Amino acid sequence: MSTEKSYNFYQDYLMVSSSKLTLSKNVEQYLYLKRAYDIFLATVGLIIALPIVLLFSILIVLETPGSPFYVQERMGKNGKRFMMMKLRSMRMDAEKEGAKWAEVNDPRVTKVGAFIRKTRIDELPQLVSVLKGDMSIIGPRPERPFFTAKFNKEIKGFENRLIVKPGLTGLAQVSGGYDMSPREKLQYDLAYIQNLTFSLEVKIIVKTIKVIFTGEGAR
Repeated sequence: MSTEKSYNFYQDYLMVSSSKLTLSKNVEQYLYLKRAYDIFLATVGLIIALPIVLLFSILIVLETPGSPFYVQERMGKNGKRFMMMKLRSMRMDAEKEGAKWAEVNDPRVTKVGAFIRKTRIDELPQLVSVLKGDMSIIGPRPERPFFTAKFNKEIKGFENRLIVKPGLTGLAQVSGGYDMSPREKLQYDLAYIQNLTFSLEVKIIVKTIKVIFTGEGAR
């Protein structure tokens, strides 16, 4: 990538340059290996996740009638749009007044929703997007086109997140909650992209497992 930087996974986010990023040949070659383990992990993950998704689908509907799933258009690599599915964590009328960024103790989040957000269970249906090639197991969180356009105008370098596939989990996702500001998320995402190696991704996977079982790093 454009610049080598040292990065300590367990320290505060790294302030990185927001200038235009390009991937090195080594990273581009690594992405082929990354796709192979994406397919393997997503396949195994779906088998394990199926009963969990079924259970929480029932709990979601029992608490707030309506579809247990939430399907939404998101921005992928190089700006490609795709439809992403999650378990619904908010009320059915959560966006009756338009799109709104998540906040601390968001009143739109249900009781079941708070739990599946904290443990990241709501993200499990995205394994389908990983198999389809729209997403990766690890990468920046996919944003809606509306928010991507908005943040591109407000935050320099925000579009650099789109040079890799968005992820089911990622450095930003395990380092903070849904209410983390876009600017904070960008710093983590750029740190991940500029230090993209197999060893960093293993650390993110380990941290993700810890978040799932302890809720640490999630709000």
